[in-house]
Amino acid sequence: SKYIYGQFIEHLGRCIYGGIWAEKVDDRKFYHPVGAGPSPWEAMDAGEVAMTEERPYVGQHSPLITAGDGSEGAGIRQTGLGLEKGKSYDGRIILRGEPSAAPVTVTLAWGENEADAETITIERLTAHYVQRKLEFTAGADADDGALNIAAPGNGELQVGTLSLMPDDNINGMRADTLELLLQLDAPAYRWPGGNFVSGYDWRDGIGNRDRRPPRKNPAWQGIDSNDFGIDEFMAFCRYVEAEPIVVVNSGFGDAHSAAEEVQYVNGAPDTPMGRLRAQNGHPEPYDVTWWGIGNEMYGDWQLGHMQLDQYVRKHNRFARSMRQVDPDIKLVGVGNVGDWSEGMLKNCASTMDMLSEHFYLNSKEDVAAHVQQMPDKIRSICQAHREYRQNIDALQNRDMPITVDEWNYWGERPSPFGEIGIRYYLKDALGVAAGLHEFFRNSDLVKMTNYAQTVNVLGAIKTSKTDACFAPTGLVLKLYRQHYGELPVEASTGAQDVHVAAARSKDGSTLTVSVVNATERDVDLDTELSGTALTGRGHRWTITGPSAMAYNVPGGQQDV
Repeated sequence: SKYIYGQFIEHLGRCIYGGIWAEKVDDRKFYHPVGAGPSPWEAMDAGEVAMTEERPYVGQHSPLITAGDGSEGAGIRQTGLGLEKGKSYDGRIILRGEPSAAPVTVTLAWGENEADAETITIERLTAHYVQRKLEFTAGADADDGALNIAAPGNGELQVGTLSLMPDDNINGMRADTLELLLQLDAPAYRWPGGNFVSGYDWRDGIGNRDRRPPRKNPAWQGIDSNDFGIDEFMAFCRYVEAEPIVVVNSGFGDAHSAAEEVQYVNGAPDTPMGRLRAQNGHPEPYDVTWWGIGNEMYGDWQLGHMQLDQYVRKHNRFARSMRQVDPDIKLVGVGNVGDWSEGMLKNCASTMDMLSEHFYLNSKEDVAAHVQQMPDKIRSICQAHREYRQNIDALQNRDMPITVDEWNYWGERPSPFGEIGIRYYLKDALGVAAGLHEFFRNSDLVKMTNYAQTVNVLGAIKTSKTDACFAPTGLVLKLYRQHYGELPVEASTGAQDVHVAAARSKDGSTLTVSVVNATERDVDLDTELSGTALTGRGHRWTITGPSAMAYNVPGGQQDV
């Protein structure tokens, strides 16, 4: 199944914000008070900055800047912006204030000298919020660029929100990341979570982006601006030519909200939620087929976690409500090998089309052992499900494939790419390849997988503020997706710590043989082929590096 090469993105760390989304300004809606510990904003030296709950443009409060007696430094500042020489940055600022506080200056700086900056002057202020356009061109590369908002006049200025993106953004997304995602060519993306979804209200992520409320990430660190909601996810999937898999909140969420979400996505423009979608600029239904009901509801770390006997009733309630809106959708239930998966299969087989499984593996120092644990884990999950098919009455006349919609290595290791932004090495790439081989061998049972997560967070792609590159694991997923066959062929080898798989192309014209050498030595393999003959020339693709711990750095070394 092409869905073996699926991906997963979640609102966590720098997966979406700082990875896929192009916004340069952190906390652009001022969830945190300016100058408070988590806030990326600081008050400038002169004047006074306070948070006011009076007429905030979005969220609970807005910064109120009080300038007086020509204090040229009154204002707020954010540093740490990544800028590229010659690149244009476009955006907007929404503000209000006393006329006497004008003019207001907005400055983008890429150096410490006065000449290393560009300033836009807003000459007039009114008592009502007004949007002003921002346009800058960086004069030099910078990893610590600054954005300053200053009011040198005499009076009060209230900043509602602002935004700044490179002008090569594509529907608000980073062009460099999208370029790599197109090469990755994943057929489907699961979103928005993950643990995040169990505390997520999808309604927060629709409508005017500047008016969407910022929220504390319910499951992870940081805040969510809600700039990337369901409509943006659909635009993302369209651009990368992938099918969306939308997960609904069965943690703190309810069946009615899930059904309304289905209607917002798939409903005709004359339905209540379809009409709302049309008002938000998207008149045509998205026609999303795949829907996940919840995430890891078996775990006590999950918001809304409950016991299995309670959750099966909740799952069925969700499924009935969602299918009343759209009977053609395909539903994925929450599984976890053992009592939980058995209970879901016994009680919910008629209300789902696939059952999910998740796994993450720790690192092992020995390369062969590190690689071997990947196919071993997949094989154990599949073996359990084969036994379920034999022993559970509800499955006797029903095909219930599984989706491994989160899988990867995790564990303690360097994390230079933000929250859970761990580094991946060549040995991880070998393990991912061996894992794909095991998925292929179980292709009668495993119909979909979603590598977790695509960008930065456990990601196949890593980004800095201005660059993006494939991690070694991403190179494997790209190679197999682009060049591997579709019809599994029996393959075996007697070589120790060498993993082999094979497949024919759909038209039968090409045979692909993949070999993973998990040793520190060269291995010679004699090839015997039966049942067909080869003609013509072949091609070889190799992924390797100077050591098992080789890795790639965005904008830097590319050792794999």
